[in-house]
Amino acid sequence: MFIAVISLALFWMAAFTLWWQMHAWRTPETLAATRFDRPDGEGRLAFSLLLPARHEQAVLEHTIDRLLESSHTDYEIIVIVGHDDPETAAVAERAAAGAPARVRVVVDHHETKNKPKALNTALPSCRGDIVGVFDAEDQVHPELLAHVDHAFRATGADVVQGGVQLINFHSSWYSLRNCLEYFFWFRSRLHLHAEKGFIPLGGNTVFVRTEVLREAGGWDQNCLAEDCDLGVRLSSVGKKVVVAYDSDMVTREETPGSLVSLLKQRTRWNQGFLQVYRKKDWQQLPGRGQRWLARYTLMTPFMQAASGVIIPVNFAVAVLLDVPVGIAIITFLPMITAMVTFVFEIVGLHDFGRQYGLRVRFAHYVKLVVGGPFYQVMLAGAAIRAVWREQRGRNEWELTSHTGAHLTTGAAGTAAGTESATAIREDGRR
Repeated sequence: MFIAVISLALFWMAAFTLWWQMHAWRTPETLAATRFDRPDGEGRLAFSLLLPARHEQAVLEHTIDRLLESSHTDYEIIVIVGHDDPETAAVAERAAAGAPARVRVVVDHHETKNKPKALNTALPSCRGDIVGVFDAEDQVHPELLAHVDHAFRATGADVVQGGVQLINFHSSWYSLRNCLEYFFWFRSRLHLHAEKGFIPLGGNTVFVRTEVLREAGGWDQNCLAEDCDLGVRLSSVGKKVVVAYDSDMVTREETPGSLVSLLKQRTRWNQGFLQVYRKKDWQQLPGRGQRWLARYTLMTPFMQAASGVIIPVNFAVAVLLDVPVGIAIITFLPMITAMVTFVFEIVGLHDFGRQYGLRVRFAHYVKLVVGGPFYQVMLAGAAIRAVWREQRGRNEWELTSHTGAHLTTGAAGTAAGTESATAIREDGRR
């Protein structure tokens, strides 16, 4: 009986997760509503763009150059570097010397470094109406700020979350799945959260009104998921969050360079979610449905950790032990949702390739399916590790290094294909 109850719970969780992933594709109207509206050409807001960088000398210069290509007329770039990171600081200072009217450098003197401390260090220096956050390896579209400016004015939003997309799907078997995961999260899932009034914000391409951010006290310096925490706190006090996704406007990034790096990144995110759950700001949400969604979302690491242990046990029980037929059938229910999810992922990979002008080959579909179980093992391992670290009180920040994989020859070809696809779409709109 216990096995049946656990199997039904896993089936229910998987079904709901799949339904939420499909949110943006339910109707053509829903899909259309997720995009940025065309700017009206009357940009009136000033932007302060925060760019925290630690040991990012390999990619920082390219990111700053991309930001300087923005078509918006009123913005500043504030690069935050550590006092103990001379290589990155040299790149930042060189960029500031080349564009003194646009680029400033702020030094973070905290002995223990992390992203929220860096962001809070720069917050008092922000002069703009809107604070935007980017990562040091980001490829930012030149028209993004114009679209965000229009979104703030057209909707009266307090926060605008733009799309982020990992792009180097060709780098490894796990990069393929990691890219698709981002595609579903930013293309669909975050829109559902915004619609329900509870949203864990992304770590970059997020824009907040400066007075709202200062009123909230900036970012939580002790949280390993400062982006999620900020979104929860702002949702809990009723701030309006707008999410917009357009494949032309997404910020492009790279996947972690190794499986170990990905495991550590997911551990940090999962542990941050647990920290946000324990802070209980989400309990201030006015609606019971909102609180239920918050609890479910923030407890995902526990559920992933549990499922990573339970699903193999369930499968072994159904195959090896003599159990009633009805119980055996129930134990296979999570497998049904897994198969449906695989089909949806295959369709999603095709849509991902079409939207970004990427050539998705048959081998990629094979890697997607074959790598699925192994990727789930990695996610479960990261969740278990996050739970263990949280129980042990280990909160040190494990930095994800970047090599510019999305800027390599293969990625350059990808970008060219995307520009071509963008031109076709623009011609169609005209």
